[in-house]
Amino acid sequence: MASQARAMPVAAYLRVSTRGQSVAMQRDAIERAALARGAVIDEWFAEKAGGAAGSRPILENLRAAVATGAFDRVFVYRLDRLSRGGIRSTLAIVDEFRAHGARIETVADGFSLEGPAADVVLSVLAWAAQMERAAIGERVAAARVRVEASGGAWGRPRRVDDATAAEVRTLSKSRTVREIAVALKIPKSTVCDVLSEKGAYKRQRAKHLKTKA
Repeated sequence: MASQARAMPVAAYLRVSTRGQSVAMQRDAIERAALARGAVIDEWFAEKAGGAAGSRPILENLRAAVATGAFDRVFVYRLDRLSRGGIRSTLAIVDEFRAHGARIETVADGFSLEGPAADVVLSVLAWAAQMERAAIGERVAAARVRVEASGGAWGRPRRVDDATAAEVRTLSKSRTVREIAVALKIPKSTVCDVLSEKGAYKRQRAKHLKTKA
């Protein structure tokens, strides 16, 4: 009796947008869907990064593995976990995986990426993801306009009190940003934030460079 050939390993990619979220829900859904389709996930690739994030090292690791022919199936919870950067970027990943013999299986989208209608479905979903990201950007921009129009400050609250901010400005007359950060035990970015409010950082930086020359 001839031995049955071992099935190719199966991978799954999980992504959440913020550090406060968990991939547990996606993992559970993928495990159940894979089992129902006669597959078991051999390797998990999970990361926390926004859909539009420029750097996603775990996804890059998966792409590199697929390029070597390591997997013939890759499960994702939804297609937008791969990319929310628009039609081109989403289709590029799908086409890349296909070219290396790996098909993408989506769990929550309710459709198959195989067959003649697959490209049409992919284009529609990628477009929807792009529109969603654009709508979020518009809402954030509108919120910023409202806050600033009412006299409020947009962004994260300052991480130093008024006394420390005053000390930063005083020290900036004779010390570099790094020296101030070390002396006050605060991040250099915070020092720059305080100084940039009145253009003090640029003046301090120019003075320091002139002294070094």
